[in-house]
Amino acid sequence: MREKHLTQSAGSVDAASERSSFADAVGYYLSLQPRQLPSRYFYDALGSALFEAICRLPWYPVTRAETRLPECHARAILSHLDPLSTVIELGSGSGGKLGLLIALGRRSPNPLTVHLVDVSPTALAAASDALSRLEATTVVTHALRYEEGMAQIASRPRTSCRNVVLFLGSNIGNFDRPGAAAFLRAIGSSMAEGDGLLVGTDLVKSERDLLLAYDDPLGVTAAFNRNLLVRINRELDGDFDLDAFAHRALWNGAESRVEMHLVCTRPQQVTIPASGLDFTMPDGESIWTESSYKYRPEGVAAMLEHAGFLVVAQWIDGGFALTLASRSA
Repeated sequence: MREKHLTQSAGSVDAASERSSFADAVGYYLSLQPRQLPSRYFYDALGSALFEAICRLPWYPVTRAETRLPECHARAILSHLDPLSTVIELGSGSGGKLGLLIALGRRSPNPLTVHLVDVSPTALAAASDALSRLEATTVVTHALRYEEGMAQIASRPRTSCRNVVLFLGSNIGNFDRPGAAAFLRAIGSSMAEGDGLLVGTDLVKSERDLLLAYDDPLGVTAAFNRNLLVRINRELDGDFDLDAFAHRALWNGAESRVEMHLVCTRPQQVTIPASGLDFTMPDGESIWTESSYKYRPEGVAAMLEHAGFLVVAQWIDGGFALTLASRSA
């Protein structure tokens, strides 16, 4: 008989606190030169929906490659983690990839607890719905930042079985190299020796293919990028002229990253009362909204080893890599 799926909510960011944090971050980053905005704020309800649409575009092959990998290697991946009782996914997205991994890789429906950590309630709801199809599975959602969610999970009693942390979707590419190393060390500090870490990384490809992935002909990525200004206008009482911004993606080969910018196409005065900002943007000035770092397979292994992990295995498909590592002593 199929066991009832359980969903619990273990914590969330207070709405007023989140708005205050958003306002403070916008005030700080838009005061820098060059002006910037943190990519973590892309994911309001509309931003999350637009990103899901991006994942379906023919010019964005990351999601399809990352889906094929668990379809082909789920048993091999989970065999390295026996006995497994807890799965923690950071940045849950829609939950589809994790669902595939568990459904195809779990040898028997032993009780499994899945913790989903994401700042987007929309993403958490979608992932919880997708994972509800799994047997003998309890889903716990944490509407928190990654480090906060990991700390909350680590404070709970654990079984003698192993845990595995998933950081998929090439999300590690949103950190610069020092930031990625610091993030991995921070996550590792909440893990026990022998716990697993499965990391997805987008690999270096031709400049043409990379730019098509971040500046698609349908303009979905451009809408995703501009939605960050929509969110500032709506939540922080900003007055960005949305029609006066163009989306731009470029490949920075020296830094091995794709950059996304919003370029001002005519002079405008911008005020954001909640952030205490009042500034002029001339024609041609840009706001740097995202950096997506690309890796080579050997670079992923070196990054993990420097952060205190032992690389167990790596699987590659279509310019995307899944790397499984174990927390060392």
